[in-house]
Amino acid sequence: MNIKIRLTLMSFLQFFVWGAWLITVGNYCFETKHWSFDEFGAIFSTLGISSIFMPALTGIIADKWINAERLYGILHILGGLMLCCIPFVTTPTSFFWVIFAAMICYMPTISLSNSIAYTILKTHSFDVIKVFPPIRVWGTIGFIAAMWTTNLSGSKASAGMFYISAIAAITLGIYSFFLPKCPPQKLISKDATLSQKLGLDAFKLFGTYKIALFFIFSMFLGAALQLTNMYGDTFLSDFKTIPEYADSFVVKYSTIIMSISQISETLFILAIPFFLKRFGIKQVMLFSMLAWVLRFGFFAYGDPSGGLWMIIMSCVVYGMAFDFFNISGSLFIETSTDSKIRSSAQGLFMMMTNGFGAIFGSYASGWIINKYFVSDGIKDWHTIWLSFAIYALVISIAFAILFKHKHNPKELESVSH
Repeated sequence: MNIKIRLTLMSFLQFFVWGAWLITVGNYCFETKHWSFDEFGAIFSTLGISSIFMPALTGIIADKWINAERLYGILHILGGLMLCCIPFVTTPTSFFWVIFAAMICYMPTISLSNSIAYTILKTHSFDVIKVFPPIRVWGTIGFIAAMWTTNLSGSKASAGMFYISAIAAITLGIYSFFLPKCPPQKLISKDATLSQKLGLDAFKLFGTYKIALFFIFSMFLGAALQLTNMYGDTFLSDFKTIPEYADSFVVKYSTIIMSISQISETLFILAIPFFLKRFGIKQVMLFSMLAWVLRFGFFAYGDPSGGLWMIIMSCVVYGMAFDFFNISGSLFIETSTDSKIRSSAQGLFMMMTNGFGAIFGSYASGWIINKYFVSDGIKDWHTIWLSFAIYALVISIAFAILFKHKHNPKELESVSH
């Protein structure tokens, strides 16, 4: 089979595994299990906790001891088995530990999948910059396909979504053993210190005001991402409690509506080169933050009838909110750090967004919603989303004032070449 097709299938399944349950796990916890926001916040934080240490740890293992594609396969098979166990747990505590085990296996596979694709493409003399993006887009398509599969199969608030994810994970795990070999590169010197082996040298970047400030804002934006992952589908499904909306398309196919966000994501990726060239890294990151304000604001005033356009627009602006910060932020790190610690710095960027940001967003939002916005089991979604919009607006204003970065087109040219 063609190498690009094989890697495309890997990318598709990689995010299909995640998309099958990530957006709908809130429905499962609230509607099926009837757990509280505090308990759900703790459960969702497992993504962030595992993102802090597992990618770096598995990276070292793949660099020194075991083929990357084999480690990738083992992790997916183990993760799939953990997902199969989730429907059998009955308490929030046991759910936390089982899904934490599943996330310990899954989260490092995101970076491993990129590493495997880069290695295989380079080995077969492909231009990675040109060939990889179209392959990676199929990951987002896989995420969308999983969301549709979960919704159309009637599994969005049931154990079925975990079984769908588990089957995909185990299939991908087995499939990965038949990928071209990616042996250990042993790029880490035997004389390297423990700090260098773990990529901890990048932490000295916190001593630089500008970069430290960027990492702090990365954490806050990472928290914003978790808010829609956690509550978006649950919010749309909750319209069923209002008689006039109970049988609406939005309620029946909430996950399909939410998938517009991922479709938008694939389209905004194409617009990033224009925006970066025209406005520069800081302005593009600011556009992202303002898009989060719109994301939450549209949700606050949207409904399945006259306000349906607001729900759809919220999903559309998500593409800008998600892509613009992640890609422009990655380029900021690429152009602002020493080449010797650049990979570690990129890892630190991901740790702040997907790690600490996810933990902060999960725990803080769960506690705040449970304390202030739930009365007799009824959620005040309008005020919840407005609060999130105000949060994003405050972050945007603070970023515009505090973060100083002049647009220099030449720094982007240095990356592209």
